[in-house]
Amino acid sequence: MQRTLSKGRLSGFVSGLGAASADAVYGSIAGFGITVLSSLLLDHRTAIRIGGGLLLLYLGAQSFRAEPAETAVSPSDVEGLVRDYGSTFLLTITNPVTILAFIGIFTGLGVGVTGDYTDAAVLVCGVFVGSALWWFALSIGVSRFRSRFTRPVMRRVNQLAGAIIVGFGLLGLWSAL
Repeated sequence: MQRTLSKGRLSGFVSGLGAASADAVYGSIAGFGITVLSSLLLDHRTAIRIGGGLLLLYLGAQSFRAEPAETAVSPSDVEGLVRDYGSTFLLTITNPVTILAFIGIFTGLGVGVTGDYTDAAVLVCGVFVGSALWWFALSIGVSRFRSRFTRPVMRRVNQLAGAIIVGFGLLGLWSAL
């Protein structure tokens, strides 16, 4: 939401696609029963939590100090959009709770246990499409209110978002202990 408010609908949606892509990666790991990769991620969850926590601390500090963007990101600003996508993808992929949630949900649904991966493929596609549609709707909804936010309000939004992200970073580091 913060990116949609500060940079516009396209940036918010592309950021959401980063989260949707990470969800699809974890959904694939859980749905296709890639136990080697799943076990590797779980075995290294402490390092992933530390890395994710440090990334969150960095992103939170950057957000807290950031001045509101002057204009929306244009479709021709590919580098900025790639940065938005990549940072959200990294933020989501370093959350080990996500893989645990997908494993639990997919196991509960019986996906990937029969050897027929059609169900898993459909479910993973559904996860990606559903997540992407959610981010699309959210970025459109938030962008409708964007014009009502002045620079001082946006500065406060950046500071609030930064403080929340730093809090999650500290929580991630704490959980690694």
